[in-house]
Amino acid sequence: MDTRLGPDDVPRCAWVGDDPEYTRYHDEEWGRALHGDRELFEKMSLEGFQAGLSWITILRKRPRFREVFAGFDPASVAAFDDDDVERLMTDAGIVRNRAKITAVIGNARLVEAMAPGELDALMWSFAPPPRPRPQSFAEITATTPESDAMSKELRRRGFRFVGSTTMYALMQSSGMVDDHVAGCWRA
Repeated sequence: MDTRLGPDDVPRCAWVGDDPEYTRYHDEEWGRALHGDRELFEKMSLEGFQAGLSWITILRKRPRFREVFAGFDPASVAAFDDDDVERLMTDAGIVRNRAKITAVIGNARLVEAMAPGELDALMWSFAPPPRPRPQSFAEITATTPESDAMSKELRRRGFRFVGSTTMYALMQSSGMVDDHVAGCWRA
């Protein structure tokens, strides 16, 4: 079954389950158009931290991520140094993965080198045209030609932890694609 009724009797994409935080995320964020360099830098960073983990883990840690990564302000994060990396590596409130932490800092430096609005324009340039609503999760792939192209371009520019699967998850969560399945109240 690709939708299920929540405790409030509202049909949602089945991946939501009964977790209140997932329910709020699905209802208020997932699939809604998100714009802004800072906002998309945060999304890119969190999706990168999610690689190999469940999204609910990242979602529950998101307030702490925002706190220790200066609200994902690219200029602030770009100024992080080795002491900041060590500080972050001791913070149990986030995912303590040195490669991911240093990737976020390096990615912030790349965003800072861009013109204002350039990251937003670049990422949204890969949004595919609207397509028919998926009738089931079986119709939703982990990557698309657009996420492949976005990943390739970001990697060409030096960004890290931006693989195609990660970028497709970003495209879903930021509303570049709408993968709410038929029957979901958000569909």
